[in-house]
Amino acid sequence: MIDSIDISSTRYDVDETTKKYVFKKIGRLDRYLPRHARKTATADVRLRQINANYGNKYEAEVIFTIPDKRIVVKDSTVNMLAAIDIIEAKLVTQLRKYKEASIPHVGRRSVLSKFKRSYAREAQ
Repeated sequence: MIDSIDISSTRYDVDETTKKYVFKKIGRLDRYLPRHARKTATADVRLRQINANYGNKYEAEVIFTIPDKRIVVKDSTVNMLAAIDIIEAKLVTQLRKYKEASIPHVGRRSVLSKFKRSYAREAQ
């Protein structure tokens, strides 16, 4: 669980359910991090209400700081909780790419070994 999550908002009142939802969704992203990065990972969540005159539109931005990298993800939707869900999905893909790049043995399987495994499954 990521311990240092800072939530800030502009023109939006953050209620308790939104805080719990952010801590639940963003806090569990440490499972996609390599072990060396879990202790120093920090997340800064910024929630905004934009375009209030023409209807409720909410924008969420997460700045995720890990060793040697800073990941910034932003999204805007009609519902704040939906924006947090979309940001979580985007962060998962970015963190998987980071893990593959930082650990030399993850994601670098040879093509021939994949072929051997698929052939072995068909032969059964």
